[in-house]
Amino acid sequence: MRNPLHGVAIVGAYNTRQARHVGVPETELLLDAMRGALRSAGLGFADIDGVHCTSSARSWRSRETAMWLGGRPVWTGSADVGIPALLEAALAIASGQATSVLIATAQAGEYARREETAPWTKPGHEFTECFGLFTAAEFALVARRHMHVYGTRREDLAEVAATIRSHGARNPEAVMFGHPVSRDDVLASRPIAEPFHLLDCALTNEGGAGLVLTSAERARDLPARPIWLLGAALDRCGMSYVTPPVWDRYGDVGARAGRLAFAQCGLSPAEVDVAELYDPFSFEVIRQLEAFGFCARGEGGAFVRDGRIAVGGALPVATNGGLLSFSHAGLAQLLQKPIAAVQQLRGELPRALTVPDARIAIATNGGAGALFCDALLLGTEPA
Repeated sequence: MRNPLHGVAIVGAYNTRQARHVGVPETELLLDAMRGALRSAGLGFADIDGVHCTSSARSWRSRETAMWLGGRPVWTGSADVGIPALLEAALAIASGQATSVLIATAQAGEYARREETAPWTKPGHEFTECFGLFTAAEFALVARRHMHVYGTRREDLAEVAATIRSHGARNPEAVMFGHPVSRDDVLASRPIAEPFHLLDCALTNEGGAGLVLTSAERARDLPARPIWLLGAALDRCGMSYVTPPVWDRYGDVGARAGRLAFAQCGLSPAEVDVAELYDPFSFEVIRQLEAFGFCARGEGGAFVRDGRIAVGGALPVATNGGLLSFSHAGLAQLLQKPIAAVQQLRGELPRALTVPDARIAIATNGGAGALFCDALLLGTEPA
């Protein structure tokens, strides 16, 4: 039986300007994300019959933004922003509920109290506010256990952070463009939550992002180069920031999703050319390399050494600069991982960050500290 995802392609991918302060209202930013994704696809609003467009601060919902298309009947999505939204849209297309779906989101103005941790990384409930167990601490607990059990070095985490941040330093669209970071810089930055230092941790900024998915039949008639869905799966272990992220229970979250995604297209980790792994903290990249089968458990620290995850290495990771350097804008950053994979496979990133002849990419969302991890496989050719 043919996998229904294999009849769907991504034809539009776009990031708005990303910045500490974008200087425009969130609604304007969301519209920019929608229009930019459509331009990338060579389509207009009249061509869209599926919408999943939201925002963070203003809290726009898909049914509201559907009115921006003139109030005509369209399919609307409701899944979590990111890979779940792509999977939902792809299945809507495969089942005939829509032919072309626009997904977009934006965040501006939500992070107002800048002396504190960003609100989307510090949930306000009784399990966190009393004890200060915010996102950095959740992920730090997982990292520290891995270091204890497997001997992963502090320098290995710094290697990840320096590599990804140096990618962003070469990307003119990244928030941290022009700011290369060395391993020593990471180790010298101020402590946040053991073993993380400041430069091990993702940015906090504003921005938007958008994607357009369409059917294989329609994709072949468009001027944009289609990037094909090969496999996708979600792993959920419960609500984030409620259950403690115990390594022995949640350390391999995402492994099941990865196995399912690879099985859907008959590929293996060895065939992946570029990995747009979710990088909220440096260690999470090491953990995901193990969970998704790029190396054995406990070998992630050694895997990232000697330039292996840099552009030009054996498995380039977070090639646009990732959450550590490109952008971490509310929920938009969940879409930006698939966008980075699409742009890499279409050759749209700067030459210095382009992986030559890349054909297969993996994009991921989430991590062990958040008790969820999703996997998406994309390719330049259909499965």
